[in-house]
Amino acid sequence: MPRSALKQAPRKPRRRIRKLRLLGLLLILFVLGIVSFTFGLITAVASEIPSLDPARLQKQEVDGYIYAGVPSKRVLAVLRGSESRIIVPSSEISGRMKLAIVAVEDKRFYEHRGVDIHGILRAVWQDVRNKKVVEGGSTITQQFVKNSYLHGQRSIGRKLKEAALAWQLEQRWSKDKILTAYLNTIYFGNGAYGIEQACLTYFHHKADRMSWAEAALLAGIPSDPNLNDPVANPKAARERRGLVLRDLLEQGDITRAEYVAANRRPLPTPADVHLSGKQGPAPYFTNYVKQQLIDRYGSGKVFGGGLRAYTTIDLNVQRMARRAISKWLTNPKGPSAALVAVDPRTGKVLAMIGGNSYIKSQFNLAVQGERQPGSSFKPFVLATALKQGIAPSSQFESGPVAIPLGDKIWYVHNYENSDLGRISLATATEFSDNTVYAQLTQLVGPSAVVKTAKSLGISSPLKSYFAIGLGAEAVNPLEMARSFSAFANGGRRIDGAAFGNHPRAISVVRNQNEKIVDDNRPVRRAVLTPGTAALVTSLLQTVVQGGTGKQAKLSDGRPVAGKTGTTENYGDAWFVGYTPQLVAAVWVGYPNTLHPMLTDYQGGPVAGGTFPALIWKSFMEQALPYLHDEPAGFPAPSLPYASPKYVVYRNGQVELDNGNCHSPKVLDYFSGRGPARTANCKVNEVDVPHVVGDTIAEANARLASMPLRPLYVYQPAKPHQRLGVVLRQYPAKGTLSSYQKVTLVLPRALHGIVPKVVGLRLARAKARLERFHLKWTVDGSPAGSAIVTRQSPRWQTAATKGLVVKLAVKSG
Repeated sequence: MPRSALKQAPRKPRRRIRKLRLLGLLLILFVLGIVSFTFGLITAVASEIPSLDPARLQKQEVDGYIYAGVPSKRVLAVLRGSESRIIVPSSEISGRMKLAIVAVEDKRFYEHRGVDIHGILRAVWQDVRNKKVVEGGSTITQQFVKNSYLHGQRSIGRKLKEAALAWQLEQRWSKDKILTAYLNTIYFGNGAYGIEQACLTYFHHKADRMSWAEAALLAGIPSDPNLNDPVANPKAARERRGLVLRDLLEQGDITRAEYVAANRRPLPTPADVHLSGKQGPAPYFTNYVKQQLIDRYGSGKVFGGGLRAYTTIDLNVQRMARRAISKWLTNPKGPSAALVAVDPRTGKVLAMIGGNSYIKSQFNLAVQGERQPGSSFKPFVLATALKQGIAPSSQFESGPVAIPLGDKIWYVHNYENSDLGRISLATATEFSDNTVYAQLTQLVGPSAVVKTAKSLGISSPLKSYFAIGLGAEAVNPLEMARSFSAFANGGRRIDGAAFGNHPRAISVVRNQNEKIVDDNRPVRRAVLTPGTAALVTSLLQTVVQGGTGKQAKLSDGRPVAGKTGTTENYGDAWFVGYTPQLVAAVWVGYPNTLHPMLTDYQGGPVAGGTFPALIWKSFMEQALPYLHDEPAGFPAPSLPYASPKYVVYRNGQVELDNGNCHSPKVLDYFSGRGPARTANCKVNEVDVPHVVGDTIAEANARLASMPLRPLYVYQPAKPHQRLGVVLRQYPAKGTLSSYQKVTLVLPRALHGIVPKVVGLRLARAKARLERFHLKWTVDGSPAGSAIVTRQSPRWQTAATKGLVVKLAVKSG
């Protein structure tokens, strides 16, 4: 080895030592940095703690205001924290309430230190198991911090800071102080913030004395105040109260007798639930605006945060709406009405009547009162059909129909059997024909109807059931008025620049210095083509001109388009109509129950063309002149050339007839439109019946009735498997030509069949089993004349080698 190499060899350990020293120094600096950052974060977070005290926050509050659109600067509500929240000490909060809120929201509240890792992991596991969010991992301390910590927008950084603040809070405040502060700040629905105001709102007494039923009801509300609202959703509120009571029972806080008694207690009635204090001139609308503000800014900033919300409501139009309802609904024990008016050009909500008396009930029929719209929902089916190219001239059979829906049949008939024979889609719209619209819903597809309705402004949950075309899915008057506005506005839905896809009830939000916080200017979204919107409007004009809505015809003769709606047994009645300048939706019914209105209109039933149409007419004839809207016509529709095409409903969609399809329909399609796919119908096509599980005789009979032929294929039977029954079939479904073969897979016993011996005398049963080379056993030593009453395995099943048949007998 060279001498130079020998001299350089010892330098390697020194170089390694230098690297280790450098690494150690960097590690020390990193640890010091983390410690410094953590100390700084803790110090900064700790400085925020005093600001979380509800009493201190209340002292810092600045009044906010909700103003009317017309007259401007008219105050609808003062947004004070003290108006909807009363701070009370721990000694004035029932111990039952504390136990209930801990039981349902944070069972480990007295064990963790602000952040519950165990609870987070449990919540994640439950969410993974259920493939959706079913459980939250936040502690009561974290939720209190989140409700009170107002700075900044939602972000991961804010979440981490909130967790750090929750941990720090636990070091400085007692558990009871945290729980008391939480109960003083959370929202309990119906405008009540804090436990004291909630008790006054729902039960008309203070929070220091509560029953288990009351505590469980309130404890269940904060997780979702809208869903668990005992006024708007009594069924969900009762279920949620039951869940809280079960949690209390499982944790040993209440006895079984207390659980049963509390669970039987009735909920507070809508008439009993209300905030004390003076209400403004449009309380239902004002409460709706408050909720929009809370959803966007949080309750802490809305109440006492100095916000000034300028709304769209015109109090003069509001009074006209109230007068129109009072003119026609004169019986205080009769049905109620809800009315919403919208300017389709700007999306402004100009009027909102949500009930007869806000003092008696805060349940807003215009927003919360989701009821079936009946035929007033049909324009969404119509718009869907027009979008797919189906022309109004398409012919349908008006009369009872049976529509196959897989393994079910949907039977549809018209009201009072008012069948019209063969009519066009245009005529079916004018006279609100159910059977035609049921056929149309099948052709366009219920999921497509849902998509159209959602795009126009319906926000209520809609299921893709075929009955949606006849208005079986619940909606509310506000979203119906907004959706019809798109028809009046050339197919454009109006959103708000700040509040997005929601009714435009707020124009602008400013702070206490009148600086703009959010400018909710109108944003137009094209959801239908102008041509489709004009066609829908043209067809809906015939409803008022001579159809079911003719009582809504205006005295000055200006063009009106609209649609009536009447539900089963006359439980709900609607009229939604519009001119180019104003849209109004009217609902009439009993608010607290689905009560048939069979004799409420001049001794007869209340349909959409009675009270709702008359109220709409009275309102519009006042509002339109006041708004200085001169009579104006709708845009003339351009009706493209249409030609007939033979189509069939197949595989869940409409396809063109290939010449072999059974009973094709003839629909008129606009030029260049129509189904893109041609059906693969077979000559003399028949459906393949499902015969798996049938006996051979049953399967043969069903195939012969189509007519089809069987082809048998056998497979070895499993032990004790029933014989003579179809196990599988090919094809399992679909279609074939008449007399084609369906392959049936049947079991075949390799070791014989178990014979039937039930009913035989024991001696004969033994002999028969021996002939089949089977053994037998029976309890005791019965005589040969005893009668066999039961055998195991059953007869006509596959035997196995050495099978022993167990017999049960009775004396003969």
